[in-house]
This record gives sequence, structure tokens and C-alpha cells, in this order.
Amino acid sequence: MNILLLGSGGREHAMACQLAASPKCTNLYVAPGNAGTAGMANHYGQTLVQNVAIEPTDFAAIHSFVIRHEISMVVVGPEAPLVAGIKDYFASNLTLRKVMVIGPSKQCAQLEGSKDYAKAFMQRHNIPTAAYRTFTTDTLKDGIAFLDTLKPPYVLKADGLAAGKGVLILPSLKEAKQELTSMLRDAKFGEASSKVVIEEYLDGVELSVFVLCDGKHYKILPTAKDYKRIGEGDTGLNTGGMGSVSPVFFADKQFMQKVEDRIVSPTVKGLYKEETPYKGFVFIGLMAVADPTTGELEPYVIEYNVRMGDPETESVFPRIKSDMVGLLEHVWRGNLQQTSLEIDPRAAACVMAVAEGYPGHYEKGQPINGIDDVDGSIVYHAGTRLDDQGRLLTNGGRVLCVTSLADSIPQALLKSYQELSKISWNGMYYRRDIGQDLLKMIVGH
Repeated sequence: MNILLLGSGGREHAMACQLAASPKCTNLYVAPGNAGTAGMANHYGQTLVQNVAIEPTDFAAIHSFVIRHEISMVVVGPEAPLVAGIKDYFASNLTLRKVMVIGPSKQCAQLEGSKDYAKAFMQRHNIPTAAYRTFTTDTLKDGIAFLDTLKPPYVLKADGLAAGKGVLILPSLKEAKQELTSMLRDAKFGEASSKVVIEEYLDGVELSVFVLCDGKHYKILPTAKDYKRIGEGDTGLNTGGMGSVSPVFFADKQFMQKVEDRIVSPTVKGLYKEETPYKGFVFIGLMAVADPTTGELEPYVIEYNVRMGDPETESVFPRIKSDMVGLLEHVWRGNLQQTSLEIDPRAAACVMAVAEGYPGHYEKGQPINGIDDVDGSIVYHAGTRLDDQGRLLTNGGRVLCVTSLADSIPQALLKSYQELSKISWNGMYYRRDIGQDLLKMIVGH
């Protein structure tokens, strides 16, 4: 079949590799893609991989392309087209409604599009999460007063989409009040912070759980942990993600049974009960919090995303051995329970390299060297492009990442760092402590 994948980041490069490897895939088009997906053209036997210059939110252009190229499946990578309603656009069009769109409806996508909506959904379905309240410009004074009732640190979340940068964790009450004012009155994150969720701080360890859902049935994908802060030791500004590892060692059978019973199952049932069936990937950001009495880890939901995470996809997808196109066909047909999910038992580690200055101001167009020297690991492109002479250049803040599979997380991390050291460009930066917090926990476990 012919497949259209929407997106241009490292997540989409990782997804493209899995889709193109399927014997069911004849032609894979990536819109708009990057230099990594452009370089896939001759690597997958009979499957043709090609970038197309279409933005993921340009529904009219996507419509024309789907018809012209007889696309059977559209896989949506980023959140913006889902929140904008691409699933509904296809469903409401007679010429498009038979196309398999892997992603939720606009209403379901509010799980990511609105923090307030997501928190209310969790309350309705008794899904464990931190206590919260939501404030607007008109209730700014009430928000400041609410902060006075909380203990530090203080968690402020822009209600809407803010490119992964709309969550602030602040150590002092003074800073929290200043940032709340900046978000609401001064529109720090634009329309995304026209409403702000203030919630109780949960002290624990974060992890990411991914679920593939067909509306009623689901498969839980490998767990992962990502690293959002720009600086080592989890310091500095939030980014789109500086690396990830999979699996997370403490997410054992007992813990994951709690996750499934208390969170995954109620989420899928709640979505089915309230809206149209959810067909696609659900990201559940969790905090594992130690019970003060028993010491056992208990899962709480921090947030939902309505797609795969980035850079977690770059460590989760390489571990999925099942035919991805086949899995997504079962998602569309609503019979995911009829297939199995085969996972590579090895660990995966992804380390992201970024442009100097990111997540603030950074330069583009720096020549990238050494990628051809990487051996035994996968290079996923995120912000790259080819110039007119075919030279590989930086084209974003997060430029590329190296993912390695090995028998353990320490071995996978060592391999990724070894191979990443072969790559260079002017101003290249990456964290050298990805996964170290987990390794310390393993030693003390």
C-alpha cells in the first residue's frame, strides 16, 4: 500500500524506518520529512521513500496528494494536525473517509490540546493525578492566592500547545507568582497560556508509557524515560527532549499492572464512552511516587499526549519487532486483540545532539560531518536538510540523535556516546549524563 507519514522530526524518521521495513508498504511519503528520511530512498528494497513539500497542517494540500497518489494510510506524527482536526477532516469527506488515518479525533486530541480538559477527564474517570486548579487572566488574583496554599516547588502548565516548553517547575513562591503573571497577563506562551493549570507537585521519578489503541482494545508498548532539561543533572530550560532510554527498570510487572488497571484501561474506556473511538497512539506521562507507608511505587498521570513522544520514539520503536503497518491496520479495523506485539528484549538508548544556544536562539546551516562513520547504531535526523550540493546541514534546534541497542542500558548508552563522538558540527552540544539517574537507582535498588 501507499502510506503518507506527516512530520519532520526524529520521531518521524524513527517511524518511517519501521513503516518502510514492512512488506505491506509499497511507497512511503514523508511530509515534509528531513534529510534523514530523504536518505532512506534506496535502503528498503522495493519500498520507495520520498519526502514531499507539504506541511502537516495543510489539509487541502494533503487531500490533493492523497487522491493523486492513491494513499491508503495516513500516519500522523506531530500533535498540531491532530488538535486541528485532521481525523475529522478525512472522516467528513466522501473521497477520503476510507483512508486509514492513524490518530484521534479533534475532540479526543484535546487530551493534549488542553491541560484543563485532560485534568477534568482524569477526574471524571478516577484516574490518579495531582490535585489542580485552572486560572485565566480574569482570575489571576485567585491564582496567586492559590499559590499561597501550596508547598514548593510550584508547577505551572500552559493549557494549550507550547512545543513542550509550557510546563514550569519553580522553586520559590515569588518566582511562581511572577511566572503565573507572565503567562496569563503577558501571554508568555501566547494563546497556549490564556489558561494556566496550577497543580500539586508530585515527588517521584518520571517515565513514559505508550499505548496503541483501536478504540476498545490496546497494546502497551515498551516503557521509556526521556530527559527534557538542556543541562546535565536536569538543570536549565526545558527542551523538546535531550535523550531517552528504554525500558525503565522499576516499571516491573507489578508496577505495570497498576498502570494498566488504574490508568490505561480507564483511559481507553473513558475515551470510548465519551467520544468517537480513539485509534492511534496515546502517550501517558507518569510519575512513580513512593507510598509513604509501604514504600511501593504508585503511578500518577502527569500528562497525556495524543501521539508518540520525541525522543522516546527513537528508543521505543527500534525495540518493536512486529510489522508496524500490520499493527496499524488492526488499529483501523478495531481488532488489535487479534494480533501480537513482539518486543526486542534488548535495551535502547538515544542521545540527542542540538545546536548551540538551543532552546533559545541558535543558528542553522552548519555543515554536519562524520555521520557515515557511525557503525552499529542508528542515526535519526530531527532538524537537518540537504543543500543544493547535497551537503548535510543543521536545520533546527534538535539536530539529530544516535540510538543503540544492547543487552543492558549501560552498554547501549556507552555505544551511543561512542558513535555520537564521531559526528561534529560547529556548536554541537549534547548531554553526557543521559540515563545516569536510572543507573544510580539500579545500583541502590
